[in-house]
Amino acid sequence: MEVLALAMLGAILVLTFFVRVAISLRQTGATGLIGLRPGAGPVEALSGVLFAGGIVLGALSPYLVLRDELGLIDALDSDPIQLIGLVVASVAGLAIFGAQLGMGPSWRIGVSDDQGTDLITSGWFAAVRNPIYTSMIAAWIGFFLMVPTWPGLAAAASAVIGLEMQVRLVEEPYLKRAHGEQFRAYAARVGRFLPGVGRLN
Repeated sequence: MEVLALAMLGAILVLTFFVRVAISLRQTGATGLIGLRPGAGPVEALSGVLFAGGIVLGALSPYLVLRDELGLIDALDSDPIQLIGLVVASVAGLAIFGAQLGMGPSWRIGVSDDQGTDLITSGWFAAVRNPIYTSMIAAWIGFFLMVPTWPGLAAAASAVIGLEMQVRLVEEPYLKRAHGEQFRAYAARVGRFLPGVGRLN
């Protein structure tokens, strides 16, 4: 299962980063990679560090298990749980890419006040405001169940905290500035990560 987890991690990275960047280049002539905006504060930087840390830990966990340098959590070391993890990670990986495609030319990694994009509220985004992040969280949980280790759990926790910070403290304030009442009305009726949960008043 460890080899499969590493292979799936690599495939999801290629699909949701390299392939998506290539699509963005073809659609808009730009990569869509903004990164940290000018004047970004420590909170924005920390959210990125936590997110990247989750990726590194998530890959390190199955690698160390393969090398017999890390053991599995006994209570979760069973074929049915690992199979559930495989299904969840597979579906979530495809969902990340599907939601990215649903953003069309508005897809970006990072925010920039001088690069306006349309507010996407249809398709995947009619169910939740952040379907890409919802799918990422599900993928991390799936990979943890595939190879249940304490570093794998830490990876999922780090990613969730990083994404929560990015959404609440970086992206939502940006969307309020960029789209004003249109975003406020959308956020009042659509949940943040789950349908109906985290709507803004």
